[in-house]
Amino acid sequence: MTSFDSIAARLDEQAIELPSWAFGNSGTRFKVFTQPGGPRDPFEKIADAAQVHKHTGLSPSVALHIPWDKVDDYTALSDHAQGLGVALGTINSNTFQDDDYKLGSLTHSDPAIRQKAIDHHFECIDVMDKTGSRDLKIWLADGTNYPGQDDMRGRQDRLADSLQQIYARIGDDQRLVLEYKIFEPAFYHMDVPDWGTSLVQCLALGDRASVCLDTGHHAPSTNIEFIVMQLLRLGKLGSFDFNSRFYADDDLIVGSADPFQLFRIIFEVIRGGGYGADGDTAFMLDQCHNIEDKIPGQIRSVLNVQEMTARALLVDREALDAAQRSGDVLAANSLMMDAFYTDVRGPLAEYRESRGLPGDPMAAYLASGYGQQIAEDRVGGVQASWGA
Repeated sequence: MTSFDSIAARLDEQAIELPSWAFGNSGTRFKVFTQPGGPRDPFEKIADAAQVHKHTGLSPSVALHIPWDKVDDYTALSDHAQGLGVALGTINSNTFQDDDYKLGSLTHSDPAIRQKAIDHHFECIDVMDKTGSRDLKIWLADGTNYPGQDDMRGRQDRLADSLQQIYARIGDDQRLVLEYKIFEPAFYHMDVPDWGTSLVQCLALGDRASVCLDTGHHAPSTNIEFIVMQLLRLGKLGSFDFNSRFYADDDLIVGSADPFQLFRIIFEVIRGGGYGADGDTAFMLDQCHNIEDKIPGQIRSVLNVQEMTARALLVDREALDAAQRSGDVLAANSLMMDAFYTDVRGPLAEYRESRGLPGDPMAAYLASGYGQQIAEDRVGGVQASWGA
C-alpha cells in the first residue's frame, strides 16, 4: 500500500468550499431550530465560515446564495472575507421561494414568469462579476406533482431556452453548473431529476456548462461513483455538493451515512483527474441540518472528506491495475479495502501540525471560545435562516 508520507503533498491540494447558508438556522419542512449566536447577516456568516478554515486549513472559500446573501456593497463583503483569510466562491441562484414560481421558474409556461427567473440569474451573474466568482450554480425546484399537470417535453424545451439565455450572459472565465435532484419539492417529475438530464442540457449549452453532483440527490442504491466516473470521462463534472442521506435528501454531515461510499467517490475523482491540481472539479458542501451546532458540523464534514481523500490516495494504483489486468478479483478488491480500513487519523493529525494547524481541529475550535463569544455578542436583530 502507498505510504502516507508519499501522499502528504497531494493533500495540500484539497480545498472544500463551504455554503454560507449552513451557518444560519436551518431545519426541515416541519421546524427550523434557532441556536444562540446565529449569524444575522452575510458578514457574520462568513466570519463563522472562516473559523472552519482557520482550524482545518481546508475551506478557503464560501459560497453565497442570492437573495439570501444580498448586500449593498459586494466589495466590502469580499474585503471582509479576505481579511478573515477566505474568499467568496460560487454564487447560487434561488427560484424556489417566490409565489410566482409555484408552477415553475425557468420552465414556466408564462413568458413573464420565465423572464423573471432568467433576470434573477442575470442578477446573480452581476454579483459574480463583483465578487470575482467563477461558478453560477443552478438548482431548480421546477417539476410537477401529477400526470398530465403539464407538458413534460414542453418544459424541457423552455428550460433549454432559458439556460441558453443565461449561458450567453456568463463571462469567458465563468461557468454554469447545473444541479439535479430526483424528487422534492415536485413528486411526479422534476425537470432536472438526474445526471443524464443535466448532462444533456449542459452539452447543448457549451464547454462552460457542466454538471453539479449533489451526493444526496439520488435514488437508494444508486452507484454514485459510476456517475462520477462517467462525468469525469466526458469532462463534465463541474462540482460536488457533498452531504449524506439515509432515506432521502437529508443534507447530513458528509460521510455520516456511508463512509465507504464517500471513499469510493473520491477514489474515482482522483482516478479520473478531477482532484486538486489535476482538474477543476470544485469540492463544495451542501451540509446544513437542524440539530447539530453549525460550525462544528462543518468542521466534521470537511475533516471526513479529508480523511476519505487520504485513504483514497493510499490505494496502490499500480498494484490495482496489475490485479485488474490479470483478472485477480480478490486481490483487486483487497487493495481497495486495505486502503479504506487504514486508520489515517494519527498521520493526519501530524500532517496538520506540520502545516501549523491544530492536530485536532474540533478540540481546538471548542477550546477557542468562539462559540461562547458569538452567543454573548450577537444579541438582538434577526438571525439568518432559510430565506434570509
